[in-house]
Amino acid sequence: MKDALKMAAQFMALSARTAPKTAGKDFVEIKVIDDEAELAKLGEEMAAYGEKHGKRNYDRDGKGVASCGAVLLVALKDAKTAGLNCGACGYDECAKLPKARDGIEFAGPFCAWRLVDLGIAVGSAVKTASMLNVDNRIMYRIGVVARKMKLIEGDVVLGIPLSATGKNIFFDR
Repeated sequence: MKDALKMAAQFMALSARTAPKTAGKDFVEIKVIDDEAELAKLGEEMAAYGEKHGKRNYDRDGKGVASCGAVLLVALKDAKTAGLNCGACGYDECAKLPKARDGIEFAGPFCAWRLVDLGIAVGSAVKTASMLNVDNRIMYRIGVVARKMKLIEGDVVLGIPLSATGKNIFFDR
């Protein structure tokens, strides 16, 4: 199953890369993590982060990551505005949007359309996982810790763990 999950992760990365982006400008970064030791370390760091910051469920999700076969990281990096002057970001003109700066877990603010691009890329990736019958779940918590560990360069990061077992391990609540 390990080889199948690696291949599925690559197909998911392909789906994220080719997903439509606003005005054809691509600010999405993608990385597959499939090394068992690296997955275990990410899971441990997630639990430690939750403990240190008093945040719930980082330990639970860290256990899922440590026992999964691969994780797809999808990030938004150095995104420029779309130039639409639409106001969706809260500013009337794109030029008024402040430069992104590091926040507690992610950087921001960003052009709303670039965040939509990230969502479409992630949605395309999980659609591919679903078509391949690979258990997965989009996780905010993975992105926080993967960014802090510098596993991927990005200002906003989401993680998608992958598993192939008799029961989806990411929905044990």
